Amino acid sequence: MKRATEKNLMVFSGRAHPGLAEEVAEQLGIGLVPTSAYEFANSEIYVRFEESVRGCDAFVIQSHTAPVNEWIMEHLIMVDALKRASAQRITVVLPFYGYARQDKKHRGREPISARLMADLFKTAGADRLIAVDLHTSQIQGFFNGPVDHLMALPILSKYVKEKYGDEPLAVVSPDAGRIKVAEQWSNRLGGAPLAFIHKTRDISRPNESVANRVVGEVAGRMCVLVDDMIDTGGTIVKATEALMADGAAGVVIAATHAILSDPATDRLKNCPATEIVVTNTLPIPAERHFDKLTCLSIAPLISRAIREVFEDGSVTSLFDGHA
Repeated sequence: MKRATEKNLMVFSGRAHPGLAEEVAEQLGIGLVPTSAYEFANSEIYVRFEESVRGCDAFVIQSHTAPVNEWIMEHLIMVDALKRASAQRITVVLPFYGYARQDKKHRGREPISARLMADLFKTAGADRLIAVDLHTSQIQGFFNGPVDHLMALPILSKYVKEKYGDEPLAVVSPDAGRIKVAEQWSNRLGGAPLAFIHKTRDISRPNESVANRVVGEVAGRMCVLVDDMIDTGGTIVKATEALMADGAAGVVIAATHAILSDPATDRLKNCPATEIVVTNTLPIPAERHFDKLTCLSIAPLISRAIREVFEDGSVTSLFDGHA
């Protein structure tokens, strides 16, 4: 009796963002594995794969969009189903990692929910994680196994450079904590000067902050305001207004994750930014699209990462040597 040694790549998708998963599978030249998924009357989730997955190298794609808890639970159940069906290796692909903002304790008696998420996936049977632009890099250490941390920076910066590269630019961080990311942007935009918004935040009031002042020279420059996500839009819009008040020639907002919780669409639509550039790590319903919003596909990056992992290649090579 002979055992086949050839690896079998299989890609699975939850129901949160099937369009992205289909695009990833298409780039890989394969189809998504047919899956039955539905809710019972009491809202419990049922999942079953319609093909044998025994011995496969499984990649399970699910973006944790609203309702976040429902899609996380479906994701975990899919991993458990694969483990019990004898998949050889299970890689969880998280275009957006739910609970990533709860990565540390600000006050006593608080959870570290980002760590709990990693533990849940490990317990369910995940061998590896692939995530895009985690809120903080330390989350990579929460999972007991390999974590490939992909960055949308090359995709976003290429677009911005091609469209606005002829203008004097400045890269702006919405707070002091993301200066390192802004430095990476500066390197890709030819050494554009850096600035940041000094702001205060009341930790007892979520999604609210006060943009106090701009630190750095932005007058007469097109400012590229960079962040990992846009949720309600309050922070980024206040930062945009502060930059324009400081004499910026214009503001381009660039962010990976477009959560766009209400009232983000109205805020962004009416803010003084020239353009808001995001990726499709999260689904953006038609009613949340507006003229100034540009959505770039993250699928080429995810598909290349999956291919490198499957072929035991180098995920780091995707970033051209940039940290």
